[in-house]
Amino acid sequence: MDPKIGKATLKDNQYVENLEALFPNLPKRNDIFDSLQKAKFDVSGLTTEQMLRKDQKTVSRQGTKVAISAIYMDLEAFLQRSGLIADLHAFCQAHSYDALVAMTIFFNTCNEPVRQLAVFCPHTALRVTVCGVLERSHSPSLKLTPAPSIHPNLQAYLQGNTQVSRKKLLPLLQEALSAYFDSTNIPSGQPETEGVSREQVDKELDRAGNSLIPGLSQDEEEPPLPPTPMNSLVDECPLDQGLPKLSAEVIFEKCSQISLSESTTASRSKK
Repeated sequence: MDPKIGKATLKDNQYVENLEALFPNLPKRNDIFDSLQKAKFDVSGLTTEQMLRKDQKTVSRQGTKVAISAIYMDLEAFLQRSGLIADLHAFCQAHSYDALVAMTIFFNTCNEPVRQLAVFCPHTALRVTVCGVLERSHSPSLKLTPAPSIHPNLQAYLQGNTQVSRKKLLPLLQEALSAYFDSTNIPSGQPETEGVSREQVDKELDRAGNSLIPGLSQDEEEPPLPPTPMNSLVDECPLDQGLPKLSAEVIFEKCSQISLSESTTASRSKK
């Protein structure tokens, strides 16, 4: 209920005051809060999957889903969990998540909240888009500082603005999904191949489509022309010996014969 944290609303305060008026024998407000906080932040004995599912929300667009989980421990300790990357992969595959954002929160020795972020995503383009939107956000400004990461598919941050809770982060993730689909022509649900350019992906898709067309091979855009069949009827063609030799005299003689033939035909038709 501390206004410095920025989570409680006027309605929350009103409800608490009404409950305290109805039940005057309740323990002090701070004692109740401390007891609930201890239970909330007690993740001892939980597996990574249980921690991720304990307090989780999801945003999606066109079949692409991003999960955001609250992790009640220090980010450094969370990243040092044994087999963490394999657990994150398994969690995303089991629930069909394309990306996972873990927001860690704990209280320091001064009882001040500390928030940190970890973005896990095997799809390079989607991960870059999500991280870019979070880093450049001004409303609200998260004031992110990149932290050392343990894997190329995971980007960690220290969050300077601790008042940006998970609830306020959801619209930013929706914005990131919109930006991702606006910047890519890959159909929804078609995963990207890490380390392969978009041109290579498109080429492979074209090849896959061509392989379904009879006569088209994977390495050729058009079918090869069939060889010319042998024809025994033209084996003795005079042109087999090459073009005939022509001279000016032969041409004039041929023209004279044609002219004489036409004159004879014309005179006969007049008779």
